[in-house]
Amino acid sequence: MDSQKEALQRIITTLANKNEELHNFMETLSHSLAGVQVNSNQVVSDLEEEFDTLFAALDEMKESMINTIKQEEAKKATELQNQLTQSTNALESAEELLEFANNALHMNEEEEFAKAAKQIKDRVTMAPAFRLTMKPKATDSMTHLMVDFSQERQQLQKLQFLPVPRAPEIDVQDCQVCDNTVTVTWKMAMEDSKIDHFILEHRKTSYEGLPRIKDEHCWEVVDNIRATEYTLADVKFDSKYMNFRVRACNKAAAGEYSDPVTLETRAFNFGFDSGSSHLNLKVEEGSVEWDPQGGKGLESKVKGKENKGSAHLTNLKNLSRSGTPSPKRTSMTRSPATRGTRDRFTGESYTVMGDTSMDCGQHYWEVRALKDCKSYSVGVAYRNLGKFDQLGKTNTTWCIHVNNWLQTSFAAKHNNKAKTLDVAVPERIGVYCDLDNGQLSFYNAETKQLVHTFKAKFSQPVVPAFMVWCGGLSLSTGLQVPSAVKSFQKTENGVGGSNSSLNSIAQ
Repeated sequence: MDSQKEALQRIITTLANKNEELHNFMETLSHSLAGVQVNSNQVVSDLEEEFDTLFAALDEMKESMINTIKQEEAKKATELQNQLTQSTNALESAEELLEFANNALHMNEEEEFAKAAKQIKDRVTMAPAFRLTMKPKATDSMTHLMVDFSQERQQLQKLQFLPVPRAPEIDVQDCQVCDNTVTVTWKMAMEDSKIDHFILEHRKTSYEGLPRIKDEHCWEVVDNIRATEYTLADVKFDSKYMNFRVRACNKAAAGEYSDPVTLETRAFNFGFDSGSSHLNLKVEEGSVEWDPQGGKGLESKVKGKENKGSAHLTNLKNLSRSGTPSPKRTSMTRSPATRGTRDRFTGESYTVMGDTSMDCGQHYWEVRALKDCKSYSVGVAYRNLGKFDQLGKTNTTWCIHVNNWLQTSFAAKHNNKAKTLDVAVPERIGVYCDLDNGQLSFYNAETKQLVHTFKAKFSQPVVPAFMVWCGGLSLSTGLQVPSAVKSFQKTENGVGGSNSSLNSIAQ
């Protein structure tokens, strides 16, 4: 019966997953169907615009060429008309001289004839008819302005839609996800020398498999990629997966998208559990700061509520004690004002926990002390840590502690034991927690140098834990375990920098 139920449950899970895939596929089809009409209208509009531009260019060229012909016509007409006018004037002068010469032939007096002959000779020498060029300055030919658009017509007849690049293919096997960088590699099914660049799009998602049309994240675009791979660096892995797709572009058009791929980008993400933080700690997204005024108004309100109607009882209790309680004692015994998943830390335990526990696997995060932080601790603890307990002083907490008050000290602490660390305090501390092998290591986040390693058999899930006094801490999560840390842990097995006096089997 149980085995049949398990088999049926597997079938139900398979059917549910298939139904989800079908819903996603149907959304994709509906989106594509709507896009066909929209995109068709768009390309028709673009086509009409291109033809209008072409017609306008042809009309402009026609008008320009007609103007050239008219200018040539006017130039030739002016030159020929000037020659015609000059010839007409020369002809009139020549006819007048000819008539005068004919009349001179009939003169009988020798002196009169000689005078006339001399005048005719002088006038002939200066006559316009003998000074004119008897060659037209322009011809009536306009053949040099004729056109033959047969080749252009052939080119126009060859007009066709742009050759769109084929869709690239993303090679998932060659894609790499490492050290919070993602390298995506692709290739073209057929070599295309006209490809100018590529466009890569990516988005974060919580879903494995094919990307969904409706997703809470939008596609982000990386343009003008000249190679067939691209690396996204310093990515915060705050989602389980990332979708990628790429398209090729030539000088004129962008091609179809490649088939999208989904790459796993798991990392440890958590924030501060504000419900657990000491009232003197101000918790914000990604940071926690010491606030000496924190919780004073809230504390007085709680005290007033506790004391309301019980003044006589309080006086009797105070009379029964040997002296007045110290301020420290009073603050440690007050009731917490707010309850979350656990009690707030109080008293001198200026602690805040992470809001996500770890029970297996390897995890990594980084912490940076804000300027002039006097004292802080970074480590892990069981969630049931007492509200008065301080990090490193119980057998359920492991941490490194930095004290910059009066003189600087740097130590690893566990179970109220401390080991001085003879290294410089890193500007950023990397915390590596390997639940499977029972190791908690601290690194210089910049150089990846090992600072200290605890070895412990964790019997319960642990949570990141922090202590701050007179300063603040900045938290970086969504980080993969760095390759250098993985390599070091693999080769050294985490023993370098460990201290047997601090190793434990926590209950």
